[in-house]
Amino acid sequence: MSGESSRLNGGRWNQKGIPCLYAAESRALAMLEYTVNIEFDEIPRGLCIVTITIPDSYIYMPEMYELPGDWWMRPPPSSGRYYGSFLLDKNKYSAIRVPSMVVPKEFNYVLNPRYPLAGQFVILGVDDLVYDIRIKQN
Repeated sequence: MSGESSRLNGGRWNQKGIPCLYAAESRALAMLEYTVNIEFDEIPRGLCIVTITIPDSYIYMPEMYELPGDWWMRPPPSSGRYYGSFLLDKNKYSAIRVPSMVVPKEFNYVLNPRYPLAGQFVILGVDDLVYDIRIKQN
């Protein structure tokens, strides 16, 4: 829950050096996002799904017109990383709702572990996940 991996590597919505956690609004979307972002040989044997709840009042939900115009491009453009990093650095929100590239009109959440009330993220469950490799096979 520290955001260390994203701090070290950066992501679509954060620059290196800015910690955050990437989450999805559903288990299915989380699996799809994971699948498109991992190489087959890198899939670990042990995975889990963490279910978290965050009060809506702590989530920033920008309108599409507020996002950088090229946020959806691949590879991720620097404009999205600057936009997300700016919002995370303001430390005004516990999470930012952003659109999924994988499933249009569904959303991911960029969680801010540095937000003063981040301790109020409630972990509802941690469940083992057996990744069905048929999803990733050619």
